[in-house]
Amino acid sequence: MSDIPAAGVVRAAAVQAEPVWLDADATTDKVAALVEEAAANGADLVAFPETFIPGYPWWIWLGSPAWGMQFVARYHANSPTRDGAHLDAVRKAAADHGIHVVLGYSERAGGSLYMGQAVIDGDGELVAARRKLKPTHVERTVFGEGDGSDLQVHDLEFGRLGALCCWEHLQPLTKYAMYSMGEQIHVASWPSFSVYRGAAYALGPELNMAASQMYAAEGQVFVVAPCAIVGPAGLELFCDTPDKEQLLLEGGGFARIFGPDGSPLGDPIPEQEEGIVYADLDLSMIAVAKSAADPVGHYSRPDVTRLLLNRAPAPRVETMSHSMVDTATAADMAEPAAAVESVTPEA
Repeated sequence: MSDIPAAGVVRAAAVQAEPVWLDADATTDKVAALVEEAAANGADLVAFPETFIPGYPWWIWLGSPAWGMQFVARYHANSPTRDGAHLDAVRKAAADHGIHVVLGYSERAGGSLYMGQAVIDGDGELVAARRKLKPTHVERTVFGEGDGSDLQVHDLEFGRLGALCCWEHLQPLTKYAMYSMGEQIHVASWPSFSVYRGAAYALGPELNMAASQMYAAEGQVFVVAPCAIVGPAGLELFCDTPDKEQLLLEGGGFARIFGPDGSPLGDPIPEQEEGIVYADLDLSMIAVAKSAADPVGHYSRPDVTRLLLNRAPAPRVETMSHSMVDTATAADMAEPAAAVESVTPEA
């Protein structure tokens, strides 16, 4: 961390836009155009909403699983892989315009999908690809889980950057783990706030933008919070009955950027409009904010509370080497294994 700048200004861009629903090719083209636009406006970093390619699967909130099955195959087919043509195209756009990109996408890996975020540098290199640790509520009918290796903060040329999705910002221990890694800029990727408006406050923009704002103030980091919108095309695709039209509303775009003291930066865009929110992030302000409260430094009490963090990957299959097999066999021959081990309490 010693080589990471403690000062300097980073121009950040938070995208507020509608994807081309369930169409990875067309949405990737739109991503490339927005990357070009952000770079033309001097941005060093541009961030995209959660699962922007190929769009958030809104059907999971609107009807029965049987009704939603009509979308499953198409969504799977249009979910990019980490090493596929769609991420390659975004990497090329980043390299062509010399801009860092954090992309939200539905990651396809074998037969499963994950809520992914790709970090791409200004040379077009894939710095990292992470997965949301725990999809929220009905998202678990579509997406699998990440693991501890998906809590990441990366050294980029302008500073240390991390990213989380949506309600990961309501996970206190996850947030604390990220703070401990020395984040300076954090990308908080959100879908649109269009569902159950007026009926479920926890899903609305007020609470969730407050979560982004609190993340900034609590961790003393800059937060770049891109957010998608639902337009007429999304309503036409997902709302085939009057009751669904009441559950999913047009708009929902609340892209924001916050400073390390929680202050709003940049100019918000009306929730039904597409655009990009820009702000200049003065990294020297982080030291000022941390002088008041550093939750993993002088404002912590590790003698009272500490976090246990396991960042090891959790592969589904591990192949044993010959030496491991030989060692295990020798141990089995030396002493029979008990199916159940009892622990006798001390007297």
